[in-house]
Amino acid sequence: MALGLLYWAVFGGLLTLIGGPLHLMLPRRTGVRLGRFLLHYLFRSFVVYLRLADLVRLDSAALGRLGTRPGPAVIAPNHISLWDVVFIIARLPNAVCVMKKSILGNPLLGGGARLAGYIANDGMSRMIRSAAASLTEDSQLLLFPEGTRTRRDALWTNPFKGGCAIIALRANVPVYPIFIRSDTRYLEKGWPLWKRPVFPIHVLIEVGEPLVPAPDESSQAFTARLQSVFEQELSKPHPLRRKSVAPATADL
Repeated sequence: MALGLLYWAVFGGLLTLIGGPLHLMLPRRTGVRLGRFLLHYLFRSFVVYLRLADLVRLDSAALGRLGTRPGPAVIAPNHISLWDVVFIIARLPNAVCVMKKSILGNPLLGGGARLAGYIANDGMSRMIRSAAASLTEDSQLLLFPEGTRTRRDALWTNPFKGGCAIIALRANVPVYPIFIRSDTRYLEKGWPLWKRPVFPIHVLIEVGEPLVPAPDESSQAFTARLQSVFEQELSKPHPLRRKSVAPATADL
């Protein structure tokens, strides 16, 4: 795991060093293609390392099939861990990610994210306009409906934000729910980076049926429908089903 962190320090730092200047120098379309290519292979190589080192046993084959699907779409996963985005971008080379503004200034990821045209969620109206515009370019928009990582005391997910529904309605594109399960809470919200988990970590990523906004459906109704799909799927009996830390539901 220490070697994995060193990988990020070295290659993430190099990508920021070259990504920042290239973002200013290259035409936007060229820079975006290059940035997404570099981040895709940076993440993909890291996932390969995790597998070879037997740190993570990941099943994300369903995402690979989604990556070959033509046309724009919103990719909407639950967010259990800090590295969820790594596993997803490693499989979806043309995805554009909505992320916290602070990450765009991160010395290990900021330069590459800016070059790739990733979108900051620093303002709802601005974020929605930028996200809808990216979907007209035949991209897949990666947006976590929870807005942040699942809280430690949440059973299945945090309450969903409305941004995903508003973007889907505005751009008239399907939303693909992505279900992420794991046997650990490693890198969940509040987990220190230095705290060692039990290896190997098992992660399963599955793709649900796309949800298409109805013509007269409100963003609130679509958000409720999307969250209901996640609750129904994630609550099913499964070896990797999330276990609550709340005393009242400790048997789940």
